[in-house]
Amino acid sequence: MDLRLSGLTALVTGGTKGIGRATCELFAAEGANVAFCARNADDVAEAEVGLSAHGTKIVGTVLDVSDAAGVAAWVAATGAEFGGIDMVVCNVSALAIPNTPENWEASFKTDLMGTVNTVDAALPFLRKSAHPSIVAVSSVSAREADFAAGPYGTFKTAINGYTGGLALQLAPEGIRANVMSPGNTYFPGGVWASIEGGNPDLYNMALGMNPTGRMGTPQEMATAIVFLSSPVSSFTMGTNLVVDGALTRGLDL
Repeated sequence: MDLRLSGLTALVTGGTKGIGRATCELFAAEGANVAFCARNADDVAEAEVGLSAHGTKIVGTVLDVSDAAGVAAWVAATGAEFGGIDMVVCNVSALAIPNTPENWEASFKTDLMGTVNTVDAALPFLRKSAHPSIVAVSSVSAREADFAAGPYGTFKTAINGYTGGLALQLAPEGIRANVMSPGNTYFPGGVWASIEGGNPDLYNMALGMNPTGRMGTPQEMATAIVFLSSPVSSFTMGTNLVVDGALTRGLDL
């Protein structure tokens, strides 16, 4: 299927690893230009080189999305350099799971306000786009209570509510807003690879809960994100696309 992304510009937070990197790869493979950010300079440089192999314009920026002023400056510079922004993917998470004051603050600043500030900065550009879209990457931990139901799950739930409000408010302007909620996603260097080595009981419990007998891949999650972002998904607004291999049991029918 042609997703009609050629020549469009995607802005992705957290684009060097896991779901974010796979999302950037798929955007670029489909002909989109990509601007992405991440905190580690070496990772940004490596991803920029790798993504450029697809032949589209790729620009990586070193940025911590908890820095509101930095986010605003990055989005403005991206819009100017690329001549606009068509698709926004808010992917960064502090992955702050234990119930500590520091993790509540980190989740608020990074997960929730990182999303809000990115969207706010991008809206002037999206309003000028012929195919504007916003996708917030949430989690199945926002859909039902699980071991991550503290700071992480709470602020993912907040992101779902925020994005649903955006969808209602922006639909008259033709700007689409949706959520993609990944289930447990495994990749080398990721959180589940770390848990596999450091807490094998938790890893095996999580693996055993999924009827597929496996965890998802970043590429499987990226496919959903890029589809939701694309003009092909033009009438999809305010949805929460859960990609979890039937892990969660809630009914949204």
